[in-house]
Amino acid sequence: MPLIRSSPCKVNFVLNLLGRRPDGFHELETLFFPVPLQDELRLEVAPSGVSLTCSHPELPVDGTNLVVRAANEWLAASGIGSGVRIHLEKRLPLAAGLGAGSANAAITLLGLNELFGHPLSHAELDQLAAGLGSDVNFFLQPNPALAFGRGERIQPLAPFPVLSGHALLLFHPGFGVSTPWAFRELADFPENRNGQPGRAAKVAEALTRGDLHAALAGWFNALEAPVLRKYPVLALYQEFLRSRGALGALMSGSGSTTFALFSDLAAAEAVVPEFRAKFGRAGWLATVGL
Repeated sequence: MPLIRSSPCKVNFVLNLLGRRPDGFHELETLFFPVPLQDELRLEVAPSGVSLTCSHPELPVDGTNLVVRAANEWLAASGIGSGVRIHLEKRLPLAAGLGAGSANAAITLLGLNELFGHPLSHAELDQLAAGLGSDVNFFLQPNPALAFGRGERIQPLAPFPVLSGHALLLFHPGFGVSTPWAFRELADFPENRNGQPGRAAKVAEALTRGDLHAALAGWFNALEAPVLRKYPVLALYQEFLRSRGALGALMSGSGSTTFALFSDLAAAEAVVPEFRAKFGRAGWLATVGL
């Protein structure tokens, strides 16, 4: 019997950069928030090797795919002699800043560990995740989290009751943003690549104590400056959503997804026809209650 697992996504309420590290990466602090919109993974035991199929024709299914890399790393670390067949039902957009590919990798690690009887500890899975990508570790657990380093050092947090009953609207316009490009363009925005530490923790603290106004005032993404300069339409999305009742709007990760927080799901859904009338039918749009 195949093991079927959902693979969620995330937004960043804060993405603050703290300067370049000796290894060439940027030191960062971020506040990840899990979003209950999912891809789906189906995993089953095979005689040998790793094979991947995917519903999205543009997504490679070879060794460049994080799912394949995660499966190979897990099989090598566990010493399991058999292989695995994986099917990825892709519902979330590509190159969106939502961490969907990282989640696919994390859920692959967790799924394989479950499928084969949990031979690896969480600490071992965490180590594998860190080698796969900066956001993968976050998706090994279900809660909001602060993250540090390259994003691989995770500090899980309790869910935020103040957001209960609210809703998110997310829009991906159909084009992606290269993360390496966005970081290179920060050369023109030195204040954004050398931020003051503590911004992410401050927003997390505000959400924990139930002060939504203070939390929204602290929403920040250091990569917005270069991305919105090249793609000013993303700023127009935010302005429109705020004008229609969004409590806050921000770009997630390196983009290009814009997300907005509304008071409830009905308020978010009510904006959709107007948004589509103004910006067209192209692009991926979703609303989800929290």
